[in-house]
Parts: sequence; structure tokens; C-alpha cells
Amino acid sequence: MNPQLLLLTFCQGLFLTNNVTFIAINGLVGLALAPQAWMATLPVCGYVAGGALFAPLVARHQRAWGRKRGFQLGLVVAMFSCALAAWAASTQQFWWVVVATVLAGYYNANAGLYRFAATELVAPAFKERAISWVLAGGIMGAVTGPNLAKASKDLLVQPFAGAYLVLIAVALLSLLTLSFIRFPPLPVAAPGAAAGRTVRELMRQPVFVVAIAASALGYGVMNLLMAATPIAMAQCAHPFDNAAIVLEWHVLGMFVPSFFTGSLIKRFGALPIMGVGVLLNLACVMFALSGTDLMHFVGALLVLGVGWNFLFIGGTTLFTQAYRPEERTTAQGAMDFCIYATMTVTSFSSGALVTTGGWTWMNLGSLLPLAATGLALLWLATRPRLARV
Repeated sequence: MNPQLLLLTFCQGLFLTNNVTFIAINGLVGLALAPQAWMATLPVCGYVAGGALFAPLVARHQRAWGRKRGFQLGLVVAMFSCALAAWAASTQQFWWVVVATVLAGYYNANAGLYRFAATELVAPAFKERAISWVLAGGIMGAVTGPNLAKASKDLLVQPFAGAYLVLIAVALLSLLTLSFIRFPPLPVAAPGAAAGRTVRELMRQPVFVVAIAASALGYGVMNLLMAATPIAMAQCAHPFDNAAIVLEWHVLGMFVPSFFTGSLIKRFGALPIMGVGVLLNLACVMFALSGTDLMHFVGALLVLGVGWNFLFIGGTTLFTQAYRPEERTTAQGAMDFCIYATMTVTSFSSGALVTTGGWTWMNLGSLLPLAATGLALLWLATRPRLARV
């Protein structure tokens, strides 16, 4: 841990404050304003769809302007989109709320690269721990996000509209913090040398494909269940304060393990830790199917968070082995596009599933992508030559 990494970790905490607040309120804002109940999670879907849409553009901007200016642009977009969302929610304009969350997806894709930028602030031998420590900044979001949503719920006449305004201040604080971080220049190809492999060429590496697939499917399952949780709890007659508690424990589960996940990966390797992540996701489904009391929701979402942590940090670490330095923005943009595209599908599906099929069928449906993830990891683990880069 050095001062630069510490500041980036704080920015990650502010980013997760934004994300957790969005998760807590977007589905409920959608439920209140949507023309049809199944459209309730469209604002959540818009946020991750925007991430998929803008991920290639974010990669190009960072390649052209560098990490610092690229991240700062993301925060400016975040402030504009939150202002638009506050106006749309206050005037009960459902489709403008969706537009605002799609625009916010640029910030989502942009700040998602903090984990890769962390590896550039430390020596190569510490990259696993750098990824873990930056993601550990999400603990701040776990605490502040749900409480910010509760505190600002009735700040304006329209419920939750005030939360979007508070998020503008969060983005301003992150913009100030970023001004003190000195990122090293991004590597470029030498004059006359090849600019690096294309995405199609990178995808010929099994380790590249498996790392993306495991990260995307793990994130997709987590998002499927997390996005629907506030709606499912409302259906089960739980008050919003209970949903905020569940989300707080879930996000703590996502990021508290980051203090030791990097060390575990260093000792046992990325693939075994990712395998444990799949097993924890299966445990989450079993827990969720056992009941709908508050503690069932808390337990299921807590285990889900830890499982995501192992899969995502393991997948990110494995992925850093699959590209050369001059290919990093292209490769990272491809990975985040796949993750956000998967999350778009699961965000949309969660609203339709939870309002039609219910919480039980949603959990049963998540078993298919979990099985696919486990098989992909097993296939790569049994072929050590392909797992080495």
C-alpha cells in the first residue's frame, strides 16, 4: 500500500457508494414510475447497458488521453447523469430516468478500470494484492451507499429523487481526490512496431476466454440476484430499511474478503480460488431457496458477495496474464464490454423474473450460468499448458 494506491482505493469507495445507491433506489424508482411492473429494473439495466455500450469508447479515451484525464471525464459524466436522473424522477419521467442511467454507464465502465490502474501503481510482484486492496475500497460503499439512500429518500417530494443529487457531491469528492494521483504513462508500441494484437487474436488464447467468461458470468449471477432483492423483499412485505440492511451486508461480503483474496491467489493460484467462488454462489442459491425471512435474504446475499469476490478478483488476476503491456486498453475494454453486456441481460431478466416467476424461480435459473462457469474453470484447470501464458 502506497499513497497513490490509497487514494485510488478511496476513489473506488466513492464509486461503489454510487453503485450501491443506484442498486438500492433504481429498481424502486422504476417500480413506482414504470408503465408495466416488469419494466421496474430497466433503470438498473440501463446503468449496466450503458457500461457495455461505452466500454470500447472508454478504452479509446484512456488510450488517447491517459488514465487521469480519462477517469476525470467519467466523473463529469457521472455528475451530469445524476442531475438528469434527479430531474426525471422529480417530474416522474420514467424514460428519462432510463436515459440518465444509460449515460451514467460511461462512469460505470470508466471507474471499472480502477482495478487495472491499481496494478500500474505497484511493482509487478504485488499486482494481485493491488487489485484486492483497491476493490476493498468497496467496503466504504457498503456502509455509505445504503445509508445515503435511506437518509436522502425523502429529501425531495418524489421519493429517492434527492439521492441522485447527493451523488453529485460524491462524484465531486472523487474528482478532487483523483487530481492528487499520478498515474504512469500507458505503454505504447515502439515506432514501426505492431500496435498489438486485435481482440480476435487475443481470443484465441483459452486463458483469455475463460477469464472473461468466469468474470462475466459470476458478475451476471450476482447482478441478477442483487438487482431483484429490493423488489423481492418488497413483495415479501419487508420495509425498505430491511432491504438497505441486506444490501449493506451483501456489499460487505463483496469487498471485505479483498483484504486477503490477493494473498490467497498468490498462494493457491487463481483457478482454485475461482472454483471456491462458484461453490459459494451455489451455497447462496441453496440459502435463498430455504426461506424468505430477513435472515435468509441477509445470509444468501452475504455468501453471494463473497463468491463474487473470489470469482472477480481471481478472474481479473488471471486475465492480466493474457495480454502484453501495449494491448492493455484493448484487452481491458473487451473484458468490461463482456461483463457489462452480461449484466445488461441479467438486469433486464431480474425484473421480469421476480415480478412474474418470483424469487424462487430466479434463484433456480441462476444455476445454469454457475454450472457453465464451473465447467469452464475445470476444463482450463485440467489443461495446465493452456492455463500458462
